[in-house]
Amino acid sequence: MTPAERLLMAAKRCEIDDLEHLTAACDIVGDISRFVHALQKERGASNVYLASQGRRFAERRHERIAECLETERALRSSLEALGDTAGRPATNARLLKRIAFVWHALDGLQTLRSAIEALQTSPDNATQSYNQLISALLSVVFEVADTAGDPEVTLALVAIFHLMQGKELAGQERACGAAGFTSGEFDDAHRQLLLHLIDAQQRCFDICLEFTTEEGRQQWQHEMPARTLAGIQQLREMACGDTTLPESATTLGETWYDLTTRRIDAMQQVEAYLIGELSSLCLAKTLDARRSLSCQGDLGKQLDEASPGVCQQLVELFGGSATQELGEVTARVVGSSLNRSLVELMRAQAGRLESLSDELENTRRALRERKLIERAKGVIMTHRQMTEEQAYAFLRKMAMDQSKGMAEIAQTLLGLSDILAPPALKATP
Repeated sequence: MTPAERLLMAAKRCEIDDLEHLTAACDIVGDISRFVHALQKERGASNVYLASQGRRFAERRHERIAECLETERALRSSLEALGDTAGRPATNARLLKRIAFVWHALDGLQTLRSAIEALQTSPDNATQSYNQLISALLSVVFEVADTAGDPEVTLALVAIFHLMQGKELAGQERACGAAGFTSGEFDDAHRQLLLHLIDAQQRCFDICLEFTTEEGRQQWQHEMPARTLAGIQQLREMACGDTTLPESATTLGETWYDLTTRRIDAMQQVEAYLIGELSSLCLAKTLDARRSLSCQGDLGKQLDEASPGVCQQLVELFGGSATQELGEVTARVVGSSLNRSLVELMRAQAGRLESLSDELENTRRALRERKLIERAKGVIMTHRQMTEEQAYAFLRKMAMDQSKGMAEIAQTLLGLSDILAPPALKATP
């Protein structure tokens, strides 16, 4: 075996090591998913318990705590194992710091539970404490995604992260609604909070569906329960409306909790499916790398078919051709020890330019969507004699009812208005 072949073999072993440790980090995402799901249910039950002054959900809350303790043990074991791999490819300083913060927050969970048991905290304060812990857990998922070096794995993790983030916002909506219905009232602050949570979670789900696989999108459509969503929408309108809740609304706290729990359980099924896809992807890539390592007879062929030489790469970065004269100065740079840094610098600059281009396109898209929404509001205000605020609320309700983005609904509405308007009223192109 030549020195070049031995180096290539060493590179392949490093690649396998990277993939194995990335797989271990991705496995933690599954443990976090299961623990967060249990913690979200405990938070919702705790809110009903606190809002009812301990008269409701006492037994159910204890059941939720038992579920949390079981999933917490598995998570602690995984986090501790990942901490032992410090310095390996799948870990970095930021990830380890996130894990340390999570571990510290987990240690304080029993104090929160004791305060809730003794009714020594409010629903809002308890929710905030749970939110902080769940936020810390999700930050670990984000760091795993940021650590991943494989593009396909990164995309899968980005989709999972946004699904988990949207599901957490749905869990916060469940907790807020449970407290409001159980106490029999929603003040302006909590109504605004509900509206914010509804909009924010939809944005997360849109991003998830954009980055996930076609199979993942089909799974989402399959799992979402239509009748449950319709029931939640009715209660949302009641909670966010301007009218005072009827006296019988206090019994709706459990109804709201059960309906929103079914929806979140459905999200958990999708989450588990995407995490299963991620595990299969990591396994397949590891097996491919191992098969490549076992084919030692092909090493020479792989070296011959490798990427172009550094000189060719440098010319291509400048948009030139292979036969272009580089000149004496450029030739000396190519042959120097600074060459790798130069190429990497130019690639990084190209990457930053591409990132800026993507950011600009996203900004332009947001502006286009805003213009569509503004135009649609004008149509609604004209044809339904509404104020601007009422038109916006009407458009948002249409989007929520159809589980679509407001820009998409606005586009559809504008298209229909063009079709239905009399010819004399149509704007000239």
